[in-house]
Order: sequence, then structure tokens, then C-alpha cells
Amino acid sequence: MLREHVEEHGQEHAEDQPGADSPANRRLRWLLTLVVLALAVGALFINVWSTGAGLPYFSRRFQTLVTIFLSIFIEAVPFLIAGSLVSGLIHVFVDQSMLDRYLPRQPFFAAMAGASMGLLFPVCECGVVPVTRRLYEKGLPMSIGVAFLLAAPIINPIVLLSTYAAFGWGPVLWGRFAISFAVASAIGLIFSLAKPRELLLPQVLDARHAACDLHSHHAPGSQSFHQRLQEALITGGDDFLDMARYLILGSLLAAAMQTLTPREALLAIGQGPILSVWVMQALAFVLSVCSTVDAFLALAFVGSFTAGSILAFLTFGPMVDIKSALMFLGVFRRRIVFYLILLPLMLTMVLSIAWNLF
Repeated sequence: MLREHVEEHGQEHAEDQPGADSPANRRLRWLLTLVVLALAVGALFINVWSTGAGLPYFSRRFQTLVTIFLSIFIEAVPFLIAGSLVSGLIHVFVDQSMLDRYLPRQPFFAAMAGASMGLLFPVCECGVVPVTRRLYEKGLPMSIGVAFLLAAPIINPIVLLSTYAAFGWGPVLWGRFAISFAVASAIGLIFSLAKPRELLLPQVLDARHAACDLHSHHAPGSQSFHQRLQEALITGGDDFLDMARYLILGSLLAAAMQTLTPREALLAIGQGPILSVWVMQALAFVLSVCSTVDAFLALAFVGSFTAGSILAFLTFGPMVDIKSALMFLGVFRRRIVFYLILLPLMLTMVLSIAWNLF
């Protein structure tokens, strides 16, 4: 009876929400995707016509696009699979009472706790999105979820080791983690002022409202461990398929931007204490490199770029890039995704420029 009431209430709530995933919204998303792809293909043909290089030039550019897309996608898929499996385990084995018992509710300490959770869930920017969505469905406070979403791709043991291997124990290592922790905690604290219905998609809200019912459904003894593990794997598979569409589209857009953007021009204007930060942030957003290996890529820019711009690349990129920004659309409303891009961009920019100047 309780479940029927919750489901009926959830359906009514979803219908009343302006951001519900209606057929019109789905058609709009596909239309925008086709427009972006058409612009990318058009840009390739314009280069062909303007340079007079003909079909061989277009073939080389298209091959570059496919190569970059496959490299980004293949690099990200294992981490999305890992995050989806963790999401399935959380769905079955974690309930709201556990979150209430172990996580702080005071906004300031909650944001700091969320920024530190990456030490327990070592996932990159692809895997953290399904984990965060599942935790929100279990009743996780807004501040903890946002701080975890932004900080976990950086503040985790794997990234710590890779950054140490690339730069050693020095200012880049501790500066990366200090800036990431500060930015994620500050943004988490800001989002503690908002209500879940203002941030989350209707389907995530419906699952959040039904958290108590789900807890009773998975009460101890109602299912064997084997059955619960099987359900966790099935749920993880569903989460992977749901988030993979955003990963594919994000990887394709990142590959298109890398193919069409003149990287030499970006490098040429990236020498100043301010311009270098802007350029490296743009580069991090476009390249969409996984946080577990981006330190080795950043090592190639040492000597030609300022220290603050290197830190901007290592902090902003793992928090927000093209593919993760699109994956955010599977959890948050569109205007919230805009804030989740703008706020990390502005805060990391200010701290990185300050690092260069002072």
C-alpha cells in the first residue's frame, strides 16, 4: 500500500515538474546533438574547401576525429563500469539509515566530509556520476553529494599516486589537492542552501522519496546474499547503459573540438599569469583526459606554462570536462549543470591566478 502511494505520488510529481524527461525534451536534445554534429562536419568541409587539399585532407581529419574519440571512450569506459558496479552495490546494500548514522548533517562539516569521500570511493569523473546519483536516491544531503561529485576524481588514492609519480612530493602535488578540496567544499556549502527538488531530476527525486520503502523491501532476511548481489549487478548494468549515452556524446564532442581547435594558437597565447590559466582550463575541458593519467599529460606543459596554469589544468579538468558535464544531465536539472560548470571554473581560475601572482 505504501509503495503504491509513493509511486503514485512520484508519477504526479514528475508530471508537474517542468524539467521532466518529456518527449519534447528528448526531441530537443536529439535536435541539438544533430546540430552540433552538423556544425562539426561542416567545419571539416570548410577546411577542405578553403585549403584546396581535397578529399585526402578530409579523410585525415576524419581519421583523427575517430582516433581521438576512441581513445577518450576506451579510456573512460572501465571507470564508468567500476562506478556503475559501485552504484549497484549501494542500491542494494546501503539504506538511508546508514547515511544518517555515519554522515554529518551540519552543512560546513557535511561539505568537508563529501570532499573527503573520494578516499573511500576511488572513482574518476566518469564513475563518480552514477555513484552520486545512487547516493542521492538513498537520501544523501545535497552538500555532501556535490562536494563528492567534484572532489572524488582528484582526492582519491589512485590520483594521489599518479600525481606523485609525475611531479614528486612538491607544490604541484599538495597544491592540486588543497585547491580541489577547497573548491569542492565551498561549492558543496553553497548547494546546501538549495532544496533537492530545485537540483535533482524528477526520476531521481522519485527514488529519493521512496528510499524508506526500498529499505523495507530490502530488509535483512528478505533475500539471500546471492540474490541481492545479482540484483546489484543488474542495477549496475542498467546504470551503465543509462550513463553510457552521455559518455558517447561527450567523447564525440571532445574529439570534435580537439580536431577543429588549433592547439598551436592556444599554446601561443598561454604565457601570461592570467591568459595561461584561461588557456589551460579550456584545454582541460576540451581534452577530457581521465584524472588518473592527466598528471603525465600536464607534465609535458611544465616549463612552457606557469605553475598556476598547470594547477588549473589538474583541478578544473577532473571536476568538469565535456563528457562529465553531459553526464551531469543524468542527475541534475539543466540550469544546475550550468552552475556546476561555472562555479568550479571561476573558483579554480581565481585560486590559480592568485598562485601565479603571489
